[in-house]
Amino acid sequence: MDPRLLKELNAARQARKAAVLVTSLEDGRSRLVVEGEAIGGDLGEEVTGRLRSGKSGSVEVDGRPHFLNVYLPPPRIVVIGAVHISQALYPMARIAGFDLTIIDPRTAFATAERFAGANLVADWPEDALKARPLDGYTALAALTHDPKIDDYPIAMALKSGCFYVGALGSRKTHGKRVERLKAEGFGDGEIARISAPIGLDIGAATPGEIAVAILADIIQAFRRRELGQEGTAG
Repeated sequence: MDPRLLKELNAARQARKAAVLVTSLEDGRSRLVVEGEAIGGDLGEEVTGRLRSGKSGSVEVDGRPHFLNVYLPPPRIVVIGAVHISQALYPMARIAGFDLTIIDPRTAFATAERFAGANLVADWPEDALKARPLDGYTALAALTHDPKIDDYPIAMALKSGCFYVGALGSRKTHGKRVERLKAEGFGDGEIARISAPIGLDIGAATPGEIAVAILADIIQAFRRRELGQEGTAG
């Protein structure tokens, strides 16, 4: 790869931005398209489709062959709450290809015995998220039912443009959450991005079933996400 393009690609990776290396199979010329850049026509549609699927491959545009090499940041899930649902969600997420971090300041819940092998952070979200901030390739699942723990990461997820923001709780609980978020300056459009009650509506009842519903909702959001979405000032 051309050193200049390699430098651009490394910069995109460092910033956790997706990119597509577009190479003409006629003359070998390449260009790097970073997610969020405007590119029109049929080639732009092909690039958008590849950014959604994450699959590289050859295409023919206007009678000319190209190869699109796709580089996506590893998608990850940040779970707030070391609860029974999290115990079921952790192995499922790994199988589906997501990195997963569990954050919970309650040391009685956040134990290695309950989450063997998991990336577990027994700290307040305000502190834990400083080391690894949320971004557009992160899904946030807030599962504690405790506003003192859940509210901050939910607000940060909306500001950071996370591709998925979900929160456990009844509609009444979410109604109170909405009031608190509005008091913090969030608008209806931003708040509407929250999946609450969390997960796809499949009638899930047990922790394992709820974990399936959450993961399915996250996968759907990832594959249908708005490309180049920016965070808000909130």
